[in-house]
Amino acid sequence: MLKWTLIFLVIALIAAIFGFGGIAAGAATIAKVIFFIFLVLFVISLIMRLAKR
Repeated sequence: MLKWTLIFLVIALIAAIFGFGGIAAGAATIAKVIFFIFLVLFVISLIMRLAKR
């Protein structure tokens, strides 16, 4: 999932360089959402791993 975040971040940066504001904002928003989902799943997996021990 972190891979998709980085892909959308790169798309947002490239779109911003070329001046496509709407596309850049959309890709950046998607990257943020996926990143936060990744963080939540990561924390849940850490908690589950600690609970198993």
